[in-house]
Amino acid sequence: MELLLLSNGKTTEHPGLLGWARDRVQTLLARKQVKRILLIPYAVIRSDWDARAQDLTESLGMETISIHQFDDPVAAIHQADAIFISGGNTWRLNQLLHEYGLVVPIQRAVRERGVPYVGWSAGCNVATPSIRTTNDMPVCSAAVLPALGLFPLQINPHYLDASISGHMGETRDERLAEFCAINPSEFVVALREASLLQISGETVEYWSVRGEGFKIFKLGEAIQEHEDAAPLAALTPFIPKI
Repeated sequence: MELLLLSNGKTTEHPGLLGWARDRVQTLLARKQVKRILLIPYAVIRSDWDARAQDLTESLGMETISIHQFDDPVAAIHQADAIFISGGNTWRLNQLLHEYGLVVPIQRAVRERGVPYVGWSAGCNVATPSIRTTNDMPVCSAAVLPALGLFPLQINPHYLDASISGHMGETRDERLAEFCAINPSEFVVALREASLLQISGETVEYWSVRGEGFKIFKLGEAIQEHEDAAPLAALTPFIPKI
C-alpha cells in the first residue's frame, strides 16, 4: 500500500499545488508508473473542480482528471492509476464519498491493487478511521464519521500549537486532549504545515520540508514530539498492519 498523507496542499514559500512535496509525489508516481491522476475534489466548495485538476497538472507535470467528469465514479476508481484527494471541507468530502459509494472501491484499489493514494488536508483526514479530528465545520447535514481507514491512527492536519493573543477559545492542544479524554484508547498524530506521512507497505516515514517535528497525543501520556530525522519509534508499535 502506498500512501502520502500531507498536512496541506500549498505553502507561501513553495509555488504550485503540492509544490512543497513535489519531489516526493513525483518520485512515487514514477515508481508506480502512473500515467494519469484521478482527482477527487469533493472537499472543494468555493472553487472550480476542473481548475483544481489543472492546478495539479501544471504543478506535477502529469495529466489530472477530476472524477466528476466520469459518468460512473465507481468505474473511475476501478480504472485509476493514482487517487488524489484534495483538501477543503472534510465533512462534505466524507459525505460524498459515502453517497457515491466510493469508500469500498477506494479501499480495494489502494489495498489490493496498490494504487497510490495522495491526500492533503481533508484528503488526509479521510484516510484515517474517522473524521473526528478534522478542524472543519460540519457545513452540511452529514453525521457520517467513519472514513476510509487506510491509515489506522487519527491525524490532525494543519496542527498549530501557538497561542494567539486575545483568542479565548480552546487551543488545538486542548481540543485534541478532549478527543483523547473521550477516546482513551486512541492516538492522534498532529501534523504541522508542510509535513507529511509516507506509508509504503509496512514502512512509515515522516518528513517536514521546514524541518519541524510532529506530536502524538494519547490520554494519560505526556505529549510526545518527534523530529523529522528521528525514527517513528513511538508511532510504529501502535500500527498493527497497514
